[in-house]
Amino acid sequence: MSRWGDPRRLPIVGVMGSGNDPHEEKATVLGRWLAQRGVHLLTGGGGGVMTSVSKAFNETPDRRGRVIGVVPGEDGEPKSGYPNSWVEIPIITHLSRSGTLGRDVGSRNHINILSSDLVVALPGNSGTSSEVALALSYGRPIVAFVDGRDQIPDLSHEVPIRATLEAVSAFVEAQLEGLAAR
Repeated sequence: MSRWGDPRRLPIVGVMGSGNDPHEEKATVLGRWLAQRGVHLLTGGGGGVMTSVSKAFNETPDRRGRVIGVVPGEDGEPKSGYPNSWVEIPIITHLSRSGTLGRDVGSRNHINILSSDLVVALPGNSGTSSEVALALSYGRPIVAFVDGRDQIPDLSHEVPIRATLEAVSAFVEAQLEGLAAR
């Protein structure tokens, strides 16, 4: 039986990107497509891209997957502003480090990447850069849905960039087919 032969087990696609800028044009079309594709969406549960992609995913009719948010916390409580209102399954962590400390062991970014079957990175800043680096380090398939490498600081040339939803969806489909066959 393939990895996703059990209909209750859907693949998890992590979408990483700016916590401030929503990049709605790319996040919205990606969120809708992922919902129609039949996967779970995993984000860091905050604002910006995380809210835009989660909202689009959540509002897509007849979707099978859920919106999962891996949320930074302090003293057993979610960090202020988390989770966004579109997260259906919040995973509250004790891990509050982010941004330039996103690769630190005290960052939830490790959980974001390790819990994802594959990762799509949208434009972002140092936190997104750390998630991209972790995806490469942990061997997760990753694609950047950007118009140019400058939209994610220090984006490795190992990460393929795709500027259209069609190109991103082709990458995602190929990766999911490969993973399902294992």
